[in-house]
Amino acid sequence: MDSFGLWSLFFSSFISSTLLPGGSEVLLGYLVSEQVYPFSVVVAIASLGNTLGGLVTLLMGWLLAIKLPFKALQKKRHLQVQQQLTKYGPVCLLLSWLPVIGDPLCFVAGWLRLALLPSILLIMVGKTLRYLVIGLAVS
Repeated sequence: MDSFGLWSLFFSSFISSTLLPGGSEVLLGYLVSEQVYPFSVVVAIASLGNTLGGLVTLLMGWLLAIKLPFKALQKKRHLQVQQQLTKYGPVCLLLSWLPVIGDPLCFVAGWLRLALLPSILLIMVGKTLRYLVIGLAVS
């Protein structure tokens, strides 16, 4: 079996989960509908790539906090985001799969230095559920 499709899916889902634009849903849908690979493998590869991309984004925020602590920002919107993420903590990262707000959410969570292990687990859960739903919708 040629693994080019799975590597393409992995990199597409990884890039889609960083601050760079991208979309892996179409490729996931194609691989699921063609049934070249088992459903569980396709969803696992997409989830792994997307989760690792989210972790890179989280770590970028974590590193930025060294140079520019979040508390240095005093705009009203920044304070609102900080309050919400502080109030709900890593649970907010279940929404990291959402378009437009998901990647910045991971970034800000890292910037605020939310608890790392729960953050990683909740990013993984959210992103896996996303690909599972997309895969089931296509199959």
